[in-house]
Amino acid sequence: MSLAGRRVVLGVSGGIACYKTCALARRLTDLGAAVDVVMTAAATEFVRPLTFEALTKRPVLTSLWEGGRALAHVDLAKAPDAIVVAPATANIIARAAQGIADDFLTTILLAAEAPVLFAPGMNDEMYAHPATQVNLATIRNRGWTIVGPNVGPLAEGPSERPGRMAEPEEILAHVERLLTEHGSQLRGKRVLVTAGPTREPLDPVRVISNASSGKMGFEIAGRAFARGADVVLVTGPTALTNLTGIETARVTTTEELRAAVARYLPECDVLVMAAAPADYRAVEPSAEKRPRESGTIDVMLEPTLDVLTSTVGLRRSDAVSVGFALEMGEGVERAREKLGRKGLDLIVLNRADEEGSGFEVDTNRVTLVTGDDARRLDRMTKREVAERVLDEIETLL
Repeated sequence: MSLAGRRVVLGVSGGIACYKTCALARRLTDLGAAVDVVMTAAATEFVRPLTFEALTKRPVLTSLWEGGRALAHVDLAKAPDAIVVAPATANIIARAAQGIADDFLTTILLAAEAPVLFAPGMNDEMYAHPATQVNLATIRNRGWTIVGPNVGPLAEGPSERPGRMAEPEEILAHVERLLTEHGSQLRGKRVLVTAGPTREPLDPVRVISNASSGKMGFEIAGRAFARGADVVLVTGPTALTNLTGIETARVTTTEELRAAVARYLPECDVLVMAAAPADYRAVEPSAEKRPRESGTIDVMLEPTLDVLTSTVGLRRSDAVSVGFALEMGEGVERAREKLGRKGLDLIVLNRADEEGSGFEVDTNRVTLVTGDDARRLDRMTKREVAERVLDEIETLL
């Protein structure tokens, strides 16, 4: 992620979660954004303005009445690419909902032209109160984005209800989405992405699988979310953690992958099959662990179901469908044959025999294959590949 050249107003209201906002300010700055911090009087009782000034290398604004800044609130409301309020206390939510403008932050919000994101953080009873819920509905209907709150420990102790402010990385993901989704063909589209390997049991502890890490599929899902898509990620077993804002279904076998895809696909505008299902499974898996002392064993294998082919009758007629192919050697003609046979709009071809490409690496070199074209890209990070694939999908949309 890069926010170079972007300007963000970071509003900080008076809640104990201010300490997490320090980390958010640092991350935004590290990613290249110019961050203007605006603090309420209550916020300065939790964290001193000097802290944010040190983290952002920019002056912190706390009062409408500072000399030489008579119109600063108006100028600052027009300048940023996004306005983020974290934590958003029950008090600031109520004042913003009613259009009250009695300090620097609420005045900016009333004059705002940029997209606005609120990250509520407060006591769970305060969050659940009908007044707070009505106020949140008001600002949501205004088109502002609400992130969180989450369930977790509060200042007063453990809680099993929402109230805890979302973590900085979660807020950051939504900020990027606000800054990226405008003008994207994926905005508001439902995108289904598959990732990772599947595992077929030989016995209760041993499996047939492959070396797929799931990185490519996760990158596509994450970048589609940043472009404003409503993303569902179906993933086989990987070490990767769930992505912010993305509905994730974890499966193990190829049949479980097929069933999950079939469940989500009819409602989707885009299908990206980046998973690497196991091609074979044991005809008769053993019900017990086979001891090593048994010596040589013979295992009869049979092909697993072709998940991509199984989707043909489930896809909407106007959906964009993308497959991946891993080949030894060039493989373009084989990929093009697969394109037609499986009714795809695009195949992303990568090679298993090329350094820095394929499984378990952070880079890839792919060829984008359509019915009448095959464009070989330079080696790049999987995130960059994901962006190029999504560019192609947007063109197809």
